[in-house]
Amino acid sequence: MLVKDRMTPNPVVIGPDASHPEALRILHKEKFRYLPVVDKAGKLIGVVTETDLLHAAPSSATSLSIYEMNYLLANLKVREVMSAPPITVSEDAPLEEAARLMIDKVIGCLPVMRGDKLVGVITETDIFKTFVEILGRGQAVLRLTLRSPDQPGELARLTGVIARLGGNIHTVASFQGEDQQHVYFTFRLDGVDENVLIPALKEMGEQVVHVCHIC
Repeated sequence: MLVKDRMTPNPVVIGPDASHPEALRILHKEKFRYLPVVDKAGKLIGVVTETDLLHAAPSSATSLSIYEMNYLLANLKVREVMSAPPITVSEDAPLEEAARLMIDKVIGCLPVMRGDKLVGVITETDIFKTFVEILGRGQAVLRLTLRSPDQPGELARLTGVIARLGGNIHTVASFQGEDQQHVYFTFRLDGVDENVLIPALKEMGEQVVHVCHIC
């Protein structure tokens, strides 16, 4: 799955000379937390977040009057609080590359580029939704997690057993184990009785970590 499959296309943007109140108003109206900042030529030059704007506002403990605070904020420009240069991702990048960038840079949003053109935005929420779809949404299925040796052919062996017993695999995900010798496989499947599948896997020497039925 690629970034372009999960991004929000044609994102709402703002200019660098827009005021603090205007940026905050757009975020609240559109129910966003991030706004790409583009110059008059349409070139991406930064990103401003709700957190940036809130941190830029005077503290409630300030001695300024409400009129003075409003005046200061009205004259505060987006360019003064935005993050620049922006960290971006290509629309053709794998989704996990976007997730890794967000983790490494401790950010919750990435502008999505097609060459030097802004074409979308992808957020941590988009990543979470995809994760949920892979592991926990859809028709009623059996969810099975196994701890297996991390060796060539292990996944093929497991899927072969499931198929021979009539199982239909919807999704499979792998996660690194607590040591380098093992990996966790999580399957979502149907078409096979749990009371048939589990004993068959255990007879093969597989360690069944978790079993449940989900919708």
